[in-house]
Amino acid sequence: MSGTTIPATTVLNVVNVHKEYATTPPVHALRGVSFAVAKGELVSVIGPSGSGKSTLLHLMGTLDRPTSGDIIVSGHRVSELSDRDLSSLRAHHIGFVFQQFHLLSSLTTLDNVAEGLLYTGRPLRERRELAEIALRRVGMGHRLDMVSAKLSGGEMQRVATARAFAGDPSIILADEPTGNLDTKNSDAIVELIEELHATGATIVVITHNREIAESFPRVVGLLDGQVEYDTAVSEVV
Repeated sequence: MSGTTIPATTVLNVVNVHKEYATTPPVHALRGVSFAVAKGELVSVIGPSGSGKSTLLHLMGTLDRPTSGDIIVSGHRVSELSDRDLSSLRAHHIGFVFQQFHLLSSLTTLDNVAEGLLYTGRPLRERRELAEIALRRVGMGHRLDMVSAKLSGGEMQRVATARAFAGDPSIILADEPTGNLDTKNSDAIVELIEELHATGATIVVITHNREIAESFPRVVGLLDGQVEYDTAVSEVV
């Protein structure tokens, strides 16, 4: 991977990030957002609709680039990387959990997770081995050969979570991971996230649910494209 490698004291650095969309009139979605996520942290990002949560998620996940400011993932400054290098960065360092699951309905749970490791360059046998380990960790070892179309919503989210961490990424970004689930399954996914965090995973959860957000060790609140509060900073003060 080309570009400058910065000594990584943190897994994710968001430094004075602005994002403006060239609509009429222009939309300034993020206005100088800054925070850092250390290795092993579990952080929730919360805010009302229009606060910039989705924009921030896309930037942290290198799916988009900021108008100004820096995003640094695992020591790699996003602004210095080509699109190809960004794809490599995502494949090796970032795991995604999406609200809509994004599973291929015709594939088994095992193949869905193995497919998520395709761009890491690992051979198929290794990808399937890692997929099985991940699925067993999330309590889906009894569903390895079941096609995803037959899974419940809670089971689909467990598979999606397994896919996110199967390759041992530097950070997992979870976008409203309980948004499509009932209370029982939502509680189970929150518990799963906490279990993964306890094993050392670095996780950022984007959510509109204040109860869920405040159950995690650190909360970053967004409002009108700015950081309204950060409990890590508040605790220091």
